[in-house]
Amino acid sequence: MSKNFMMCSAALTIALLSGCASVPMESPEQDKALKAFPAPAQDKAGLYIFRDSSLGPVLKKTVKIDDQTIGETAINTYLYREITPGQHVLATESEFGDNTLVLNAEAGKNHFVRQYIKIGLFVGGANLEQVSEAEGRKGVSETELAR
Repeated sequence: MSKNFMMCSAALTIALLSGCASVPMESPEQDKALKAFPAPAQDKAGLYIFRDSSLGPVLKKTVKIDDQTIGETAINTYLYREITPGQHVLATESEFGDNTLVLNAEAGKNHFVRQYIKIGLFVGGANLEQVSEAEGRKGVSETELAR
């Protein structure tokens, strides 16, 4: 192995082990209240977007709804928003642009979307997938509410 390769590998390992990204967090009381999964108002839909993977601990990823940034996620965090019923485009920051998911939000219902990190060419990217209520509740229960 070349000396440069070994030096780069060592530097990358140190960078990955040196800490995790952090984002502004909501209060523990608000986190606890949302983990009771209250039904949204009848004219709204609830949206939980969670990141429960341990991959990419040093990465923060922006999340958007209909081109409006709603926050950033870090490892083991989630975001919650009440949205209008109907079709919405969710987006998350990835390596070469945003990856999107179209969500058809139903009034009075909670919806759950997992954000996951995937290996990239230069940096890890993120993607979104809608999951079942049971899977979503489990994922949200294991994460903490970001602002």
